Amino acid sequence: MKTYKHLTEEERNLIVVLVNRNESVQEIGRTLMRSPGTICREIKRNHGKKRYRAHLAQKRAVEKHHNAHKHKRLKTYALQLEVESMLKKGWSPELIAGRIRKEGILPTISHEAIYQWIYLNADYLIGYLVRFHSTRWPKGKSKHSRQPLIPNRVSITERPSYINDRKQPGHWEADLVIGCGKSALQVAVERKTRFTKLAIIPDKTAHSSTSALSCILSPLPKHLVQSITYDNGSENVQHTMLNSSLGISSFFCNPYHSWEKGTVENTNSLIRRSLPKRTNFDTISNADILKVESWLNNRPRKCLGFSTPSEVFNSHCCA
Repeated sequence: MKTYKHLTEEERNLIVVLVNRNESVQEIGRTLMRSPGTICREIKRNHGKKRYRAHLAQKRAVEKHHNAHKHKRLKTYALQLEVESMLKKGWSPELIAGRIRKEGILPTISHEAIYQWIYLNADYLIGYLVRFHSTRWPKGKSKHSRQPLIPNRVSITERPSYINDRKQPGHWEADLVIGCGKSALQVAVERKTRFTKLAIIPDKTAHSSTSALSCILSPLPKHLVQSITYDNGSENVQHTMLNSSLGISSFFCNPYHSWEKGTVENTNSLIRRSLPKRTNFDTISNADILKVESWLNNRPRKCLGFSTPSEVFNSHCCA
């Protein structure tokens, strides 16, 4: 089945050239391998051959596409009822869209359209979303206008394959778990064994983060502390100081790709079971943090053949 593709900016530039050569719609269509009808409609909607301008036509096409997708709706009442029912079962918009598509009874809809309908027309359903906010950040926008400048930053794309494949212990991922107070929780997870170290830091500065990582990693055997992978947060700008003191290397995820350090992100979700979002770390004691750390390290993991991180990490210590 043939699929239609919109005219590109390059094609519109070529249309201008061919129109100025007084070529017919049929000749232009053959050159661009487009139907004459497509060329005819493109020229007519942009003021005809004498006034056709590629850059204006492209601008108008982009605006039209944007406006066509700006306010998606669930147009039938039956579809709205079905989506509402599935949401109340705890299903995510992505699951709902996929299920409706699979059943083939109701009109298909994208998960993005469901989100837009909820926030624009059915805000009483916002609370049924797994992760919900009173307002929705515009799609494709980031809350942060730019990444901090990190000196001597080495991209994760340059990280050796033996680290990526978890063939060797001693390679860590680091992150901060943020609460509602001034303090935060520094998390470091060893990639191969999933062994985790935690520490409360008094603030979210680079100095506090670097000091905490030094304190929790320096007592460990040297062969088990060889590299750390970070995101691009400002708390990591002093990574070279830690590299010098511990004799290690550091790698950084691509901007806004924190999922590239998935081991620590997954560990953070486990930590949230005991320390949920909006936890005030100013009021959490070190004893409570040690309990969470002990639970993480003595919890069997399927990826470790149901051994615990402590068991696997200690076996490498002895080795």
